[in-house]
Amino acid sequence: MPQVLVRNTSQYSTHTIQAELCNNFFSRLMGLMFRKELKPNSGIIIDEIKDSRIDSSIHMLFMRFDIAVIWINSAMQVVDTRIARKWQLWLAPSAPARYVLETHPVHLYDFEVGNLVEFIYD
Repeated sequence: MPQVLVRNTSQYSTHTIQAELCNNFFSRLMGLMFRKELKPNSGIIIDEIKDSRIDSSIHMLFMRFDIAVIWINSAMQVVDTRIARKWQLWLAPSAPARYVLETHPVHLYDFEVGNLVEFIYD
């Protein structure tokens, strides 16, 4: 899977997240399901191709751990953030989003609604 560095350009921080890009049907379907752990500076980015509340919604079935979810629109602006609890049935952003960043819970407060995000592709 392609790797992407995720950086919040609106906040001064040296934190970057190394994320796997999920840009096909199977990788978007699987997400983080069945994984045993998630390292603190890692995650995945689900690319839903267009901004949508429904398409960018997620479930937490078959998850072994909680995650931070950051929804980002096509303009690379954060539209929502929250903690997703394992086995939670459904979560949707409050505004349409194209990208879903799923990462370690320690990163929840690294992003706020309105922040701009940059993806650096390897």
